[in-house]
This record gives sequence, structure tokens and C-alpha cells, in this order.
Amino acid sequence: MTGAPAPAAAPRWIQRSVRNKLLAMALAPLLVVLPLLVAALLIWGNAAYDQLLITKVRSDLAVAHGYFGQVLGEISSGTHGVAASHALHRALAQHQPGAPAALQALLAHEQQRLGFDFMNLYSAQGDLLAAPARTDLAAPAALLPQALSAAGPGSVMATLAVLDAATLQALAPHLASRIRIPLIATRGAAPTPRTEEDRALVMLATAQVIGPAGEVLAVLRGGMLLNQNLPFIDHINRIVYPEGSLPFDSHGTATLFMDDVRITTNVRLFQDQRAIGTRVSQTVRDAVLGRGSTWLDRAFVVDDWYVSAYEPLQDGQGQRIGMLYVGYLEKPFRQVKYSVLGIVGVIFLLVMALAALFSLRWARSIFRPVEQMNLAMQRVEDGEASARVGPVAARDELGALANHLDQLLDVVDDKTRSLERWARELDVKVAERTRELADSNAALQQAQQQLVKSEKLAAIGQLTASIAHEINNPIAVMQGNLDLMRETLGGHAGPIAGELRLLDEQVERMRIIVTQLLQYARPTEYAGYVEAIDVNRALQDCLVLVGHLLAHTRIQVVRELQATRRAGINRQELQQVVINLLVNAIQAMPEGGTLTLATRDWQGSDGLPGVALCIADTGPGLSAETLERLFRPFFTTKNDGNGLGLWISQGLVERYGGTLVARNLQPAAGAVFEVRLYTEPQAPQESGASTNNGRPILNR
Repeated sequence: MTGAPAPAAAPRWIQRSVRNKLLAMALAPLLVVLPLLVAALLIWGNAAYDQLLITKVRSDLAVAHGYFGQVLGEISSGTHGVAASHALHRALAQHQPGAPAALQALLAHEQQRLGFDFMNLYSAQGDLLAAPARTDLAAPAALLPQALSAAGPGSVMATLAVLDAATLQALAPHLASRIRIPLIATRGAAPTPRTEEDRALVMLATAQVIGPAGEVLAVLRGGMLLNQNLPFIDHINRIVYPEGSLPFDSHGTATLFMDDVRITTNVRLFQDQRAIGTRVSQTVRDAVLGRGSTWLDRAFVVDDWYVSAYEPLQDGQGQRIGMLYVGYLEKPFRQVKYSVLGIVGVIFLLVMALAALFSLRWARSIFRPVEQMNLAMQRVEDGEASARVGPVAARDELGALANHLDQLLDVVDDKTRSLERWARELDVKVAERTRELADSNAALQQAQQQLVKSEKLAAIGQLTASIAHEINNPIAVMQGNLDLMRETLGGHAGPIAGELRLLDEQVERMRIIVTQLLQYARPTEYAGYVEAIDVNRALQDCLVLVGHLLAHTRIQVVRELQATRRAGINRQELQQVVINLLVNAIQAMPEGGTLTLATRDWQGSDGLPGVALCIADTGPGLSAETLERLFRPFFTTKNDGNGLGLWISQGLVERYGGTLVARNLQPAAGAVFEVRLYTEPQAPQESGASTNNGRPILNR
């Protein structure tokens, strides 16, 4: 069953102090929650303010669009009204070819009345009948057939159109000077090889003049040129942004684009020069003219940022040919926005500071008594029994707790003095009783150790007696056969004399070992005579005896023979101990390794001189359990061992007052066995060796 997840651990600086916990609890809402709320409010306020600006410019664009459509409708209705007027029909009835004075006067009057830039009358076949100023104009062939086909009987067609210079020349030559606009390099505009805009953007209306029988008597064409039409764009600007409609000294602008070129605008390039001929940025151009969307966002207009709205303008065929723009200067609104947001932020900071100050003072009234109690307890722990909390300003539960703590400390101090007095009396009695028990225990332990040792020696004596009896017979047979071989071979025994001598020595060694086993029950007696042994030579001889074991291994032998003293011990017994240790080291490295033989001068803890022999291997080493039981009889880690080798070896060394110790190599792996012997043999009880179960051990 899965338990609930553990709560996240608080930082250590909070966990270790009630004061820090209270401060964290008091200041966390102020320093974390309130800043987040302020940040959210500022972000929301900034976004909402920007959205208000966009909503404002969207409504401005709707007003401009409505007025633009109204003007286009007025051109349509005005042209239709003139085409259907009785005056025009009467003038047409009185018209004489070559004498268009009446029609010219009528058209000039209507053009001026309606505020058109041109108003021409053509025959149904496309011939010019009359124009307000000239009569030698040709009909614009590219427009008239299209108009005649599009306009049904009695209908009128009004649209935007882009005319080239030749078409406008044929339509209204007096307007030719207004269409040529030099292009001005504009930052961010799309690259173009053109240097001049020579096309015309016009509002064009075409209406048929229908006779009584429904026949087409003529075609009337009227319209307005938008290129550099400053009164038109200024009027839009006054409608959209009347004086005083924008706060903070901002000002609004309006612009008409043909393609991406400003052909009429009230945006200023310099003090008195309008930005006619500048171009819109490529980003806006791609969005409005490229994708046909309406742009409602900030935009860089000529030399500053404006909250801008652009919408595409389409001709009669639905092609995007220009843009209508309105916008107002963003800088005043941005400054006001940042000022308001800054004031809100400052107000919140002041509120946070005052709240934090109040919280700190309030929290102090809580943690100050706690700190006083904690300080008093620390002084008591440091041994100042008279330390007390003292009076506290708090009159709440913490104040009562501080008073109770002082009373408790008084009681504890009184009880402590009583306990100390009783403890001193008890210590005296315990010391007396301990001395009595120690005297009795020492005698008991000595008797117990003697009894255990006697039982062990008795058991081992029985075992060794039976072993000696069983081994002596094969030894006698072997010695007899060796003597028989030597007598039988006679002079032929010379080549193997050395081997026969070694066999004699080993048989003798076996006899001595058996004798030692028999004498182990009498540890105070020596088993042979003592010599001053050269331990360096003894190691070399023992290495020869185990050479047949080394020959089949990948063990490298390293000699570090530095001893200058001799050891007082029986030669055969020393050889037995060393060979046993060498065999154990070789068996500990079945995969190969390094066997290190070292000797050095040694001095016992009693100041007597001696010598030490070290046999080290690079095997797996000795575990803690093995070290604990290493020198106990019958303990072995081998499947075919009897567990007596190290036990007997240690007994032999101790017989002469020496010690046999074992430890692990550090930091490398492996084990070290060290034999320490005196130059002059010492009685075992005088050697100073520390024992474990009657055997010395040096742990790692």
C-alpha cells in the first residue's frame, strides 16, 4: 500500500530557527504572492491598454472607410444625377456638331457644383461630345468600352481605378501635373528599381444617358483624382480625428496609398513638407496588399511609431490597388501607459514595504520570547545551572510558558543538587564494593584460564600422542629404506647424494615435529637446542624447499633481506614455521602474484633486540572472521587442510618468547605474516605479546 508523498523539505536555514520560520511565514505572501500579483496586473494592464489603443484605431478606420465609401457614392450619385437631368437632355437636343458651348457650360457648372476633377460626355460610339475645358480630347479607349459593357441601361458604375499617364491625359489633361510623384527612400520598404510614380488613382463613375425610347444617347464620365488630393485627405483626417479628440498631445494622420506609395497624406516628412512619395514598410505591404488582411498594430510611419490601421482598396475587378490608412502617434500614450504602470508598481511596493515592516514587528513579539527560552536552555546545557529566561514582554501563552520554564529550571536545579549528593555517596560505596569484586574476580579468572588451558592441553596431548604413534612407524620405515638404498648403491649414490641428504633432513624434521607435538603439552620445555640463526639464510633455504611448488605458478619472488641480527631459535622449528607460511602464501595466489620475503631488525616493547621475518602475498587477503579465528586449532579455509599448521607454528614461535602476527596489506590486497624473535630466547610470559584465545593476533 503506497503512502502519501512526503512533503518537500524546507531549506535548512528555515528548519533550524523558529525565528526564520515566522519570518518566512510573514514575508512569503508579501515577497512572493504580491510581486506575482503585481507582475500579473502589470502584464494584464499593459495588454489591456494596448488592446484599447487597437480598438480605438479600428473604430477610426471604420469612420475613414465609411467616409471614403460615402465620397465614392456621392461621385456615383452625382454622375447619375447629371446623366438623368433634364438640363443635359435639353442641351443634347440642342447640341450642334462643332458647337458644344452649351454642353461645356453645363458640364463645367455641374463639375464645379459636385466638386469633381473631371466630367466628360461621350457619344455611344465613344466620341467626345463635350468637356468642361477642352473639346479636342479623345476618348480613353481602354475605359469607355468597358464602361459601356458594364453599365446597364440607366445604371451607373462607380469604382476605384489606376490609370496610366496616357489614359489620364486623354481623360483630363489638366490633371497631368498631379500624378507624377518622386519616390523617397523609406526605411523598411520593399526594394524597387522605380524612382517615380506616374500612375493615377481615381474615383471614377460612368453613367449612360438614356433617351425617351430607351436608347443610349451618350455616356457621362465623372470622377476625382486622388493623387496629391490634399483637401480630400485633410477632410478625412478632420472627420476621424477632430481637434481635441486625442489626449496627451497625440495627433492623428490619414493616408491614401496607390500600391505601397503615399499619394496623398497629412503625415509630415519635415516641418511643412508632407510625406508624399514615401512608401509603406514591407511587412505591412505583404500583409495588406499581399494577403488582403487588415493591419491593426503598431507600425513605423516615416519617422516614428504610430498605432496604425491599414485596409486594402480594390478596383472594379477586385484587384488590390492601394490602401487606406489612419493612425495616431503612439509615443504620448506609451509614456502615459508606462507612467501609470510605474505608479501602480510604486504603490504596490510601498504597500509591500509597510506590510513587511508591520509583519516583522508583529513576528518579533512571537519569536523574541522563544529566543530567550532557547538561550536560557543553551546556557543550562553549557553548565550554567543558574541561567533563567527572566521577565518577557509577552503576556500571552508564550509569556506564561517562559514563567513555567523558569519554575521548572528551579525544580530541576534543586533535584540535581540532591542527586549529585546521593551520587557521591553511591560512588564511594560502589568503589568499595568494586575493589572487593575485582579481587575476587581476578582470582576466579586466573583459575578459570588455568583450567581451560589444562583441559585443552590434555585433549591435545591425547591427540598428539596417537598421531605421534601412527607417524613414528612410517618414519622409521622411511629412514630404514633410505639407509638400505645408501648401502645398496654404495659408490653409485654419489650423483644423488644431495637428494638423499635432503631426504634424511626431512625425515629428521618429521621426527622433530612429532616430538614437538608430544611436547606441546609441556610448553615450558624446549624441544631441542637453540642456535643463533641467520634468518636471511634460513629464508633462502626454505625457498629452495618449496621450489617445486613455485615452478608451476606465475608467482614472482621479491627479496628484501635487511636484517643484521640473528634469531635465537631451533633451526628445524624455524624452518617448519617458515615453510608452513610459504606454502600458505603460494596457495593463496593460484592465478599468480608477488611473494615478498623481507627481514629487518626488530626491538620488542621491553627494549630487547630481535629480528622480524615477513612473508607477504598478493592474494585475496584475510576476512575479519578469518583474522578472529586464524590461530585456533583445527580452523582452516581449505578443503584438504587440518587446521593445525598456523596453530603449531605460533606455538613454536611463542616457545622462544616471540610472536607470530597476521594482517592485511593496505591499500593493496593480500596478507602479511610476520615472525618476531628475540636474539636471546625469552620465556613466553615475558614476551609481552597480546593474546586472543591464548594466541597473539595483529588485525588490519
